[in-house]
Amino acid sequence: MPGPSPRAVAALSVATVLALSGCSGSSPTSTVDGGPAGQPTAKGLTVAGQWPLTGLGASGRTPSHPVMVVKIDNSSSSSPQIGLSKADLVTEELVEGGITRLAVFYYQKVPKLVGPVRSMRASDIGIVKPAKAVLVASGGAPPTVRRVRAAGIKAFTEGAVGYQRDDSRQAPYNLFMHLDRLAAKLHARETVTSYLPFGPAKGLPKGKPASGLDAVFSGGHTTVWSYRAGRYVNDNSNAAAGDQFRPDSVLVLRVRVGDAGYLDPAGNHVPETDFTGSGKALLFHGGRVVRGTWSKTLTSPVRLRTRTGRLSVPAGHTWIELVPKNGGDVRVTR
Repeated sequence: MPGPSPRAVAALSVATVLALSGCSGSSPTSTVDGGPAGQPTAKGLTVAGQWPLTGLGASGRTPSHPVMVVKIDNSSSSSPQIGLSKADLVTEELVEGGITRLAVFYYQKVPKLVGPVRSMRASDIGIVKPAKAVLVASGGAPPTVRRVRAAGIKAFTEGAVGYQRDDSRQAPYNLFMHLDRLAAKLHARETVTSYLPFGPAKGLPKGKPASGLDAVFSGGHTTVWSYRAGRYVNDNSNAAAGDQFRPDSVLVLRVRVGDAGYLDPAGNHVPETDFTGSGKALLFHGGRVVRGTWSKTLTSPVRLRTRTGRLSVPAGHTWIELVPKNGGDVRVTR
């Protein structure tokens, strides 16, 4: 597998490495609810050129908190989802019952409230590790909790700072996280490399016209995308009005999905997405699609290639669809 590109290696440098702390009162230096970032009150990581989850230009200190990945329900029961519009990057994965769940990455901006927060899956290990992120989830089945802990991932489950129940919603779809409160208690301990191989849009191969796509995860769930006004719009989103994540690119990766080895409370087999190895990739950007392949180890960023060489994702916000090779499909709208 090819090594990190010079762009990714040079993207970040460490000013000071701090231990993860659950008792610090220092406020994060990231933007809260889209407002101007305040002056940093604690040393953290320094961005040399790019935000690690978007590839967009940056300078000065990054937030003092680590990347936070929040597990958010993606069924109709979760409507309306809160906080998606402030995310840097979103990954969608298959869970039991043929539905999907979102792993939502927050770093540059920290919304005050996100959710509904649901439980973790072993699939999240390969999603979280490359970002050196902490995981925010309601909890998890004992086998999953043990595996996440063994992988060295710090998880913040219900009872941690910031959680609250919304009594106007039905459980278990009523758990929310005041993410700004949690962020204020965390300190980054490691530098973050680029999650994707970001590059300029002008370097993207021409590809073929594509006005949208259907990412088919199962017979019960398809995520529908349309390209409108320079962004991709999720036509069957569960997000609140005005709070949708509207990415510049949609990256579809065909992945192996196996059995996690246990049943959920309803008796459904719990699937496990294997976000390692390699497979087919489709990159949607600017109303066109470029086909290629992806490769990744458990801890490494995603690498992309076409027949002629390396493939870069245009800098900006990206939604990653982890569509099963077995039982899933991708339909391209011309």
